[in-house]
Amino acid sequence: MTTPPAGAPLRLVIADDQASVRQGLVLLLDAVPDIEVVGAAADGEHALDLVAEHHPDAILLDLHMPVLDGIGAIRRLTAEHPEVAIVVLTTYADDSSVLDALRAGARSYLTKDADYTEIAQALRAAVGGLTVFDPRVHATLLAATAPPGKPEPARSAPPPDGLTQREAEILGMIARGMTNPEIAAQLFLSNHTIKTHISRIFAKTGARDRAAAIGYAHRHNIG
Repeated sequence: MTTPPAGAPLRLVIADDQASVRQGLVLLLDAVPDIEVVGAAADGEHALDLVAEHHPDAILLDLHMPVLDGIGAIRRLTAEHPEVAIVVLTTYADDSSVLDALRAGARSYLTKDADYTEIAQALRAAVGGLTVFDPRVHATLLAATAPPGKPEPARSAPPPDGLTQREAEILGMIARGMTNPEIAAQLFLSNHTIKTHISRIFAKTGARDRAAAIGYAHRHNIG
């Protein structure tokens, strides 16, 4: 897997059968300064054609597509274009979807509640040879790969006060004493994105500062 030359944008193909999603991703990600969208496909077969034509650094693809689905496309991409980093972006986080995609050769797996900055960071990480999962996928993967005979951990209740899973994850890191740069490095996100998440956490929890947020996390067993 090759990293784009210094100063060169990350060249990306997007594949999603929903036109509104596909067009939205093209607009959002092509506006990121170091990403260039070189093609967009509505099915896996067209995605393979675009990869062969443009030789991108990465492909962002959904799993459920016509003609050739995501898993089939990932297997072909891995065999025919092993240098292309494969990042899944889908609504499905069940264990069979996650494991099938990773076994087929996907580098990273995100669900569609990820924002475009998280997607951009995951693409950069994947091109650099790293793997990124969002919290739902990580939990699914841990449960699916638990040793035989070990009971699956009980599913946790949704985070309180409208916190998203990502916000709850970051709040737990704050409660463990991690700094913003440390959180950003662990989640492969920018410091700006972490600050945005923390602002939302403070607003939802009524915390005025980090100490109050830590107190909230302890009261709600987060972290």
